Amino acid sequence: MGTVSRAAEETNRRMLRARDAMDRDYARPLDVPALARIAHVSEAHFARTFRATFGETPHRYLQRRRVERAMFLLRETDRSVTDICFDVGFGSPGTFSRTFRDIVGRSPRAYRKEAVAASVPTCFTMSWTRPSG
Repeated sequence: MGTVSRAAEETNRRMLRARDAMDRDYARPLDVPALARIAHVSEAHFARTFRATFGETPHRYLQRRRVERAMFLLRETDRSVTDICFDVGFGSPGTFSRTFRDIVGRSPRAYRKEAVAASVPTCFTMSWTRPSG
């Protein structure tokens, strides 16, 4: 019994090593072969085990990490959507927009507009409507 749990522990460690690499290096081109090498397992084993461990494919996990980073950049910077697309590791603006909309529920531009509108402090907007005197 001890060897089975040791083997499971080792597998979890390997999957976490690959997931940590995605968290850290999300902007790099990380595909299943590269991630399997990081985890020191075969590609098929990696793809199957990652999904079983984390509940989504490695590709989907990486896309979600990239979109999360893009959301931050859209909120906190005035960089163009295209620049942000490439900064977070997407290969094309079309793929970025499609993936972003799929995960967030709206386009990057719509997300930015809402985030900017939501971040304007109430006291700032109220000062324009307050009567002077």
